Amino acid sequence: MNVLVVGAGAMGRWFARTVRTHADASVAFTDVDRSAAEAAADAVGGRAVASDASETFDVVCIAVPMPVAETAIEKFAPLATGAIVDVTGSMAGPIAAMRDVVPDGQRLSLHPLFAPENAPGNVAVVADAAGPEADAVVDALAEAGNNCFETTAAEHDEAMETVQASAHAAVLAFAMAAADVPDRFQTPISAGLFDLVEQVTGGDPRVYADIQDAFDGADAVADAARQIADADADTFEQLYEQLS
Repeated sequence: MNVLVVGAGAMGRWFARTVRTHADASVAFTDVDRSAAEAAADAVGGRAVASDASETFDVVCIAVPMPVAETAIEKFAPLATGAIVDVTGSMAGPIAAMRDVVPDGQRLSLHPLFAPENAPGNVAVVADAAGPEADAVVDALAEAGNNCFETTAAEHDEAMETVQASAHAAVLAFAMAAADVPDRFQTPISAGLFDLVEQVTGGDPRVYADIQDAFDGADAVADAARQIADADADTFEQLYEQLS
């Protein structure tokens, strides 16, 4: 199986390394930054191809930022003779784009719910149009130790409002509001929150910005915080009891 990975970032490298190891795939990278594609190819064991190449592949994987996912699908999906796959993080938009461009092809949307350095983990799977190449990709991810579970685009994107947009907003809001407190004053809860702040702020800010742009959730966190801030003792107890 020969695979083209569009996007030479961490997630594209993770996908390439996984299918190369567990599906015996040959891998090529393309990226708007040719040097990034070459570096990814060197790191994973593959080759770099020009972004205007017309070569076809058994599988084309779209591993680009969410805002440009549909544009990348429109450009590169026709190069897939078997399956077009995306690992961009949202599902409804990419799947709709894949249906438009390759209505008769295999279409697979994946969302690894972890940073590549934390693999393996849970992988959300929407097999919009199954087939041998798409199945081989999912099998490779499972063989690598990932828990691949089937979902729908709507269920996935709704879940991301909570597990990504709301969760990140809550952690970052705490970071913005928190004072610099000596360690001797920390409680288990505050220490855990500061650990989360360190984890979230150690990534790529553009990725977190794209998540906030793609999914609702931050406003709900802000509204909830305002309810807590405005609550008297009785109202606070009622809010608290609703959560227990």
